[in-house]
Amino acid sequence: MAAKRLGVLAGAFNPVTKAHLALLDASLSIVDEAVCFVPRAYPHKDIHGASLEDRIEMLRRAGGDYQIETGEGGLFIEIARHLRAIHKHADLYFICGRDAAERVVNWNYGEPGAIERMLDEFHLLVAARQGDYAAPEHVRHRIHRLPIAAGYDELSSSEVRRRIAAGEPWEHLVPESIVDMVRRIYRAP
Repeated sequence: MAAKRLGVLAGAFNPVTKAHLALLDASLSIVDEAVCFVPRAYPHKDIHGASLEDRIEMLRRAGGDYQIETGEGGLFIEIARHLRAIHKHADLYFICGRDAAERVVNWNYGEPGAIERMLDEFHLLVAARQGDYAAPEHVRHRIHRLPIAAGYDELSSSEVRRRIAAGEPWEHLVPESIVDMVRRIYRAP
């Protein structure tokens, strides 16, 4: 019996955007199930604005065919090991954009061969974001292209927060079902 393919979109979701939902929808043409993983803490960024509970609630209200999980670790390898304990026989596919894939693959993990060992534990599904991702030959077998509709290159949670702070239109960037919640949490001073 083939292992279940589990797509994993890990993120702060601060706030949830239409791009997040587009990535999840696109992944379901490749994976069997999708999960949004919200780490309690990130090793590489501070979270301001929404609490963990707010971000999970935004994901719930945004709707969609995905599960929501949370855990301690924020690195892909930590998330993979957390999810492996829950989904024992699943093949994990981390969903990300070109920019995130470049960071993951090119990061200095402090030891030779670290990325190769990590990619033995999971795959990457990479959507174009301001260009396609060309994976290095030695890891290409674990990195797959994720076709996604155009129009999401500039859409990010930080852009939504920037627009709110600047008093610019932002409502069209998030799911309609969370507009009021986003307005309340991120209102400009």
